[in-house]
Amino acid sequence: MPSEDNKTHFGYQTVASAEKANLVKGVFDSVATRYDLMNDLMSGGLHRLWKHFTVGEAAVRPGQTVLDLAGGTGDLAAKFARDVGADGQVVLADINDAMLREGRRRLVDRGLVRNLSIAQVDAENLPFADHSFDCIAIAFGLRNVTDKDAALRSMYRVLKPGGKLLILEFSKPAKAIQPAYDLYSFRVLPVLGRFVASDEDSYQYLAESIRMHPDQDTLMAMMQDAGFERCRYHNLTAGIVALHVGYRI
Repeated sequence: MPSEDNKTHFGYQTVASAEKANLVKGVFDSVATRYDLMNDLMSGGLHRLWKHFTVGEAAVRPGQTVLDLAGGTGDLAAKFARDVGADGQVVLADINDAMLREGRRRLVDRGLVRNLSIAQVDAENLPFADHSFDCIAIAFGLRNVTDKDAALRSMYRVLKPGGKLLILEFSKPAKAIQPAYDLYSFRVLPVLGRFVASDEDSYQYLAESIRMHPDQDTLMAMMQDAGFERCRYHNLTAGIVALHVGYRI
């Protein structure tokens, strides 16, 4: 049996750290083809506004290099590819091959391939040279990473001096809406998963993983510990989601 030091959370379950990546892989293998549809249904389309806000805060410029980490089906990467232009470069990266295949298919269909590449990577050990990117964005992916501190350090290493990290993630909502949010998360989401994606368990995991993710202030402290400066966060939709921003100075 693994020691307590080698255990982590998979939703509310305690599992061996070495097992979590495969368990998360199973979740996203199952939902890849219905991922964007489920996002629209679960959030009432709000996830598009959250991502639009993130792209605006990124404020990437023509010619820059962007890493869309845990980028899944590529909706953020598509926006960044337009912003950096023909002289820039966007890397759509994810640990899950099923999500990357779906993302590649969608990006090819939209003709967004000239300044966009795809890489299967582990966020905890990014296979890029130091100081490779002007901007890194990770949307709804950090909570699935086993060692979040290692991932933050890896992101810091591959950012250029002056580069910016943006983390869009579910977070801790205002107390006033917590009861309704819990009811929706644990009663409605799994049912949506069952009928739309034929996978109730994956959306039960989603609700649980959100509760196990660090809250706004804890995540900001983790970013600072990894070396990021000028860290801040924006609560979106009463804190259901937060966008954290930090810089490598």
